[in-house]
Amino acid sequence: MKRNSLIDTYLQNYSVGEKWKLIAKDTDNISQVVVIPAYAEKETLPRTLASLAQNPSSSLKYSFILCVVNNSGNSPSEAIDNNQRTIEYLDALVKKKSLKKFGSDNESCVLLEKVADAGLKLGYIDASSTGYEMPQNTGGVGMARKIGMDMALRLLKNSSAPDNLILSLDSDTQVQGNYLETVKKYFTPGIRTAILAYEHQLPEDVEHQAAICCYEIFLRYWILGLRYAKSRWAFHCIGSTIVTSTEAYLDVRGMNKRQAGEDFYFLNKLAKTGKIDYIKETCVYPSARSSTRVPFGTGKRIQRFLAGNCNEEYCLYDPRIFKILADWLCLMKNPFICGEDEILMKAERIHPRLNSFLKDSGFPSVWSKICRGVKDEKTLARQFNDWFDGFKTLKLINYFTKDVYPQINMFTALERILSLSGMNGVKLNAETDIPPLAEQLKILQYLRTIT
Repeated sequence: MKRNSLIDTYLQNYSVGEKWKLIAKDTDNISQVVVIPAYAEKETLPRTLASLAQNPSSSLKYSFILCVVNNSGNSPSEAIDNNQRTIEYLDALVKKKSLKKFGSDNESCVLLEKVADAGLKLGYIDASSTGYEMPQNTGGVGMARKIGMDMALRLLKNSSAPDNLILSLDSDTQVQGNYLETVKKYFTPGIRTAILAYEHQLPEDVEHQAAICCYEIFLRYWILGLRYAKSRWAFHCIGSTIVTSTEAYLDVRGMNKRQAGEDFYFLNKLAKTGKIDYIKETCVYPSARSSTRVPFGTGKRIQRFLAGNCNEEYCLYDPRIFKILADWLCLMKNPFICGEDEILMKAERIHPRLNSFLKDSGFPSVWSKICRGVKDEKTLARQFNDWFDGFKTLKLINYFTKDVYPQINMFTALERILSLSGMNGVKLNAETDIPPLAEQLKILQYLRTIT
């Protein structure tokens, strides 16, 4: 009863409202909902649905797949037309209509037939058609995820299952055959949020392979650096890997409406309410496509690499910055005995510019307010961690990169951070700053095993 009351409060005060309706036939006995935003994805979405359909029928019975076909009012006409075609075949799947009108020979139609035969519990939300478009100022992937996740919350409201889960996926991401079952089994009592292991799909042409390899090494190096620093924010922030319980979703007042980086900010809030677990027993496979749809992220990095700036992409943060971060976090492990002046003095010993960063970030006044409001060390540490969160960590690293330690060669940085962390595995040819692609791929495979 209390849980339903919390859901009602959220839906009334924090949800996107009831403008967008669910089109579905079978929503009975579900305990987890997979939310898939789709923007101009009529070609890629069938592959994603087909990969879900390959999961065991036992897991399909308690899983519901929810596609949010979306665009804003000012989206390009070709994207809107693409979405309308997507809605047509989703409607046919949901209502069990014949798929013959979509053809029989092309790959998408073959995949759709497999989805229909598997008996996937499927539904969609039309956030594309006239009158149902997303607002122009918030019409991005964050809003699309929120529309779907809020609907998932409604669907799970009356579920009697002990663990009700919302899974975030993308329409160009494929999953393993044990995806649904593994996630469900992992969420034992006490686990609130998790991310899944991931590996970007490897394109056929060499240039695209090099681009995605370079980008994924960057992502995994970031985790290595934060782990070395013993940062509590050392987890991947990729939208298609996130799973959250309904309770955790409610605690952070749902997904945000950001047009980019929504996954980073969502996980940043979730991490303040509990541990982010890591599920390695299954894997998702995001696309490696080039895109200019958002100002940063996978698509933008691939597009930038392919535009001829690849040498600039083979750079990573200087490991000395992670050493500064590590020393700063170590200093703040036992903060109860220190006032802001003493902390700033000790921070200056770590690095003079750390003192400047903290002052610029408003640390003295923040710390003074925190200390006045708490009386025990545990609460003090929690409030410090809530302030020095994932976003503040990123700002510190960017601050030192801009003003003190510029980025260095990717493979030099990798060797150094692995050495600092007491790990081996990257042996490079000293004759070149950028090893051959085959060697880069071997390095990536190693990083996948340790991050």
